[in-house]
Amino acid sequence: MAWSTRQLAELAGTTTKTVRHYHEIGLLEAPERAPNGYKRYGVGHLVRLLRIRRLTDLGVALADVPAVESGDEKARQILRDLDAELAADIECRQRMRRELAAVMENRSALDMPPNFQTLADDLPETQRSLLLACSSILTPDAMAALQEQLSRPRGDYEAEFAALDEDAPEDVRQRLAERMAPDVRQQHRDHPVLADLGFSSRLETTVAESVVVHALVEFYNRAHLDVLQRVHAILFQDDTTESENNDARR
Repeated sequence: MAWSTRQLAELAGTTTKTVRHYHEIGLLEAPERAPNGYKRYGVGHLVRLLRIRRLTDLGVALADVPAVESGDEKARQILRDLDAELAADIECRQRMRRELAAVMENRSALDMPPNFQTLADDLPETQRSLLLACSSILTPDAMAALQEQLSRPRGDYEAEFAALDEDAPEDVRQRLAERMAPDVRQQHRDHPVLADLGFSSRLETTVAESVVVHALVEFYNRAHLDVLQRVHAILFQDDTTESENNDARR
């Protein structure tokens, strides 16, 4: 019993174009021809074609099929590498499913970087947007530090800062800045990587600074920005005073 190219392809669940391609690259031996010139395939060709298809269905590249069939150490290494790729792909898809589940459960999670979705309800929209923008520049270590920082109990001043009116009086801004400064100082001590954009950014400092500045201006009003500047001034003054005291003791 002999089969035509079309029949062989149907038996193997592939196409005549694929069969011809395997002939061209030397994976499938060409059969004898009948007196009328038509190819005549036998069961050996079918088994060979099924074997090739099985390997390619498992992700083996056509160029690696002969090596894998040899069963030597190179074959085992190819399969180990392929298994590692599949494991990484499975992990990636599982992460994607977790993120999709988080978004389906809470639409606000869409505005959060990966692994931050559980914090969505604890952050106001402006801070979520700012966080998402900053995720484009921060290193993995900085993002991990930021996640740990945001997972801690919120300071009692944070709700007041979030609701700060653009026309808030100066004394309100100063008082808020003075309340925020100690916590910001402690955050810098706990997570030094977040205290310096040069260390926390995976991009050039000038690019990172442009992202932060544009995000702050976009998502915070003038009162928010003024409070943040006052916090920075307080911390700078504290550092200067501490440095001067240290110099005096020497």
